[in-house]
Amino acid sequence: MKLGKVEFCHFLQLIALFLCFSGMSQAELSRSRSKPYFQSGRSRTKRSWVWNQFFVLEEYMGSDPLYVGKLHSDVDKGDGSIKYILSGEGASSIFIIDENTGDIHATKRLDREEQAYYTLRAQALDRLTNKPVEPESEFVIKIQDINDNEPKFLDGPYTAGVPEMSPVGTSVVQVTATDADDPTYGNSARVVYSILQGQPYFSVEPKTGVIKTALPNMDREAKDQYLLVIQAKDMVGQNGGLSGTTSVTVTLTDVNDNPPRFPRRSYQYNVPESLPVASVVARIKAADADIGANAEMEYKIVDGDGLGIFKISVDKETQEGIITIQKELDFEAKTSYTLRIEAANKDADPRFLSLGPFSDTTTVKIIVEDVDEPPVFSSPLYPMEVSEATQVGNIIGTVAAHDPDSSNSPVRYSIDRNTDLERYFNIDANSGVITTAKSLDRETNAIHNITVLAMESQNPSQVGRGYVAITILDINDNAPEFAMDYETTVCENAQPGQVIQKISAVDKDEPSNGHQFYFSLTMDATNNHNFSLKDNKDNTASILTRRNGFRRQEQSVYYLPIFIVDSGSPSLSSTNTLTIRVCDCDADGVAQTCNAEAYVLPAGLSTGALIAILACVLTLLVLILLIVTMRRRKKEPLIFDEERDIRENIVRYDDEGGGEEDTEAFDMAALRNLNVIRDTKTRRDVTPEIQFLSRPAFKGIPDNVIFREFIWERLKEADVDPGAPPYDSLQTYAFEGNGSVAESLSSLDSISSNSDQNYDYLSDWGPRFKRLADMYGTGQESLYS
Repeated sequence: MKLGKVEFCHFLQLIALFLCFSGMSQAELSRSRSKPYFQSGRSRTKRSWVWNQFFVLEEYMGSDPLYVGKLHSDVDKGDGSIKYILSGEGASSIFIIDENTGDIHATKRLDREEQAYYTLRAQALDRLTNKPVEPESEFVIKIQDINDNEPKFLDGPYTAGVPEMSPVGTSVVQVTATDADDPTYGNSARVVYSILQGQPYFSVEPKTGVIKTALPNMDREAKDQYLLVIQAKDMVGQNGGLSGTTSVTVTLTDVNDNPPRFPRRSYQYNVPESLPVASVVARIKAADADIGANAEMEYKIVDGDGLGIFKISVDKETQEGIITIQKELDFEAKTSYTLRIEAANKDADPRFLSLGPFSDTTTVKIIVEDVDEPPVFSSPLYPMEVSEATQVGNIIGTVAAHDPDSSNSPVRYSIDRNTDLERYFNIDANSGVITTAKSLDRETNAIHNITVLAMESQNPSQVGRGYVAITILDINDNAPEFAMDYETTVCENAQPGQVIQKISAVDKDEPSNGHQFYFSLTMDATNNHNFSLKDNKDNTASILTRRNGFRRQEQSVYYLPIFIVDSGSPSLSSTNTLTIRVCDCDADGVAQTCNAEAYVLPAGLSTGALIAILACVLTLLVLILLIVTMRRRKKEPLIFDEERDIRENIVRYDDEGGGEEDTEAFDMAALRNLNVIRDTKTRRDVTPEIQFLSRPAFKGIPDNVIFREFIWERLKEADVDPGAPPYDSLQTYAFEGNGSVAESLSSLDSISSNSDQNYDYLSDWGPRFKRLADMYGTGQESLYS
């Protein structure tokens, strides 16, 4: 029978294992010559067996127990007097022993990777006495490994990165496979690595598992990712070995190996001349196959006639070059601009400079388009001056504006009235001459800032703005006056020549050389005997006393007119009156009181006396008001008449009177005047002022007494009942009187009459009429007997 290579190898392995095991299992313990063994232990005998290790092959798949080995003692004569027992790991459950022969068998399939060896103990006993004939000995059963586990990549799958354009042999990543088989026995755990997928770009070291690049100049821009399959095979890679695989994803990282390139050699853009400064004219971008920091750009204008008009910057997000305006464009001055722009990588890699320059240039042409522009003033600001004394209609100055367009449309001028609300100025619509429209006052407004509008005659929507600052020149048109309202006092004990006030002046005008004021007394006040004035020549003056002995009783206030002249041309003057009060002062000259009326009080009444008089007058007025109020209250009646009775009571009684002839069966007066002396408790809701008056004598009719008593009892119950309705409520009583000419109409008295009426039929009307039948039937005598 022919065998294949794989089957032949397995066959050789089995033969080798069999020879090994058969030799070891027959290596029974040779008996050593020794003294007999005594269990008492006084003298220990030498062991008569020596144990070696047993070996058993793992993963045995046979149906019979696997023979492991044999235990035998020299004491055993083969007569069956010795029995063998086994204890320890797996005894009885995995390993069994024939107690007669000492043969050991394995009853279960063993796996070295789960447990590599078992430690057991053997004992030879006398079968009759069950006593050991040999000392207990320990031995080991080792599980013999076979190649039953494939290599495994515990950390797979792998991901790694390597820079593009790396040289051959650049290390990428190391993979590691583990084999659970015994590395100390055979080649079952000796692993070698190989690459199944990923060639020719990468290779792997067979022993270490290090993956390296196998080709130079791998370009990320061409292909940026590779999937490798790595195999690990045991048995040193020989046929029949087991293998495992894993995947490795290798990504090429970017390097700056691509220079920027403009897609076009020239660009052209049209922009209106009215485009504001800092506006974006165009965006251009140079292409770069690299990514991230390797694709960052720098742009600059290297040549052209628009170097001062335009500038270019980079957008950090998109890496675009942004062209913006630095100065205003003017179609009439220049209609186009040409720029030469360069783009370069921000950080170039010196390893790849040999590939060429890492920059590129392009040409950008900008065409300026004409637009209808508003008129332009010859100056951004027109300063002008005018005297505040100028006449209305005088010319102040002129502004000029023109249409910058080629059409050169005529311009009309006007003033923006929002800047000249008082309409002080006018402007000629054609010439731009500014004139005064009202009188000017520098002290009201020293500078007028107005805006002049210039609009095209052909297109009024095009409006230009010019700014005019008109300064009002001062003239001396305001007289000087006191700098403040002075409160001047003079003490009664003041001495002659004493300064009592220092005054100064102000002037709304602003002369070029500053103010200079002159102070003096008026002609009328020059010869007064009380006060004098001294001009200090520093725009101030001092007021002095000429005498002593000022008294408030004689004169409490003095008025001193002062004449003030300024130094203007022509000069202006004014007369200001200084009020001086005479005061009582302390020793330090501090005024205590300046009230001249205080000296009048001793001649009349003091303040306390006046207060006492006023208090008495107020007390008398209060007493008079109380008396009048009490007298008016006494005049009010105690009983309300019908016209003043605001309660509007409605009293209704269901009273059975004595017929039409009985006119005294009900008396309304009994409700108001009940002549019955009783102790009653007044209800809280009844007005206290209403009292019951004594009632005049009534006619001696019995029915009136009955009704009065009935009404009185009901009224008393209502007065003392806290739960009764208010006093102005309607209460109804059903009361049946007597004494009527027709006598009583009640049927209750018919019981004593001699009526022939027979009421026995009431018994036939049912249980509801049984009571009446008992009362008025023929058997009624027995009812009251």
